[in-house]
Amino acid sequence: MGVADVVLPVLDEREALPWVLSRMPAGYDPIVVDNGSRDGSGELARRLGARVVSEPQRGFGAACFAGLLAARDEVICFMDCDASLDPRQLSLVAEPVRAGDADLVLGARRGAGPLHARVANRVLALELRRRSGARLTDIGPMRAARREALLALGLVDRRFGWPLEMVLRAADAGWTVTEVPIAYLPRRGRSKVTGTVRGTARAVRDMAAVLR
Repeated sequence: MGVADVVLPVLDEREALPWVLSRMPAGYDPIVVDNGSRDGSGELARRLGARVVSEPQRGFGAACFAGLLAARDEVICFMDCDASLDPRQLSLVAEPVRAGDADLVLGARRGAGPLHARVANRVLALELRRRSGARLTDIGPMRAARREALLALGLVDRRFGWPLEMVLRAADAGWTVTEVPIAYLPRRGRSKVTGTVRGTARAVRDMAAVLR
């Protein structure tokens, strides 16, 4: 058993995969969940030594849930695989969980990003803070929790509402939810979500459905 399994949802991230996997810390085992890539991301990840899971059901939550089911370590991390997050920061979110100081830790991004994405994220974080009571400033694409506890939450969203539902259900269950600052870097390759207005709108729509 390693320190933690790391679920990496992937949809056409061939350009970013080598950098992300090469920076994975010792003991953090990457699980690349190929969510229908057409650029050979899955095959490349296998050649680079990652465990690859194929999830034909499209959706960010579907990919994350497939990775959760495939994980073996007690602690599980999730992070985007577009090189906007440095895997060397994983200990910042994983160690408080391993130490028992928190049940769910989110990485609060610090750095530049598209204005529309930053505004949407801020609004969602404020609403999440109001509803959950957790003092959060970011939805947190890098996060960590215990695998069995996550499974017990019974998450049902399979689209972009998955990260929001996780925090809401965790807060309702009495979990200690915290955040730590992490660096946010320019992504590699074409953005499907926050880099485009349409993608951001789709993510906000899915998260708003969870809030309702």
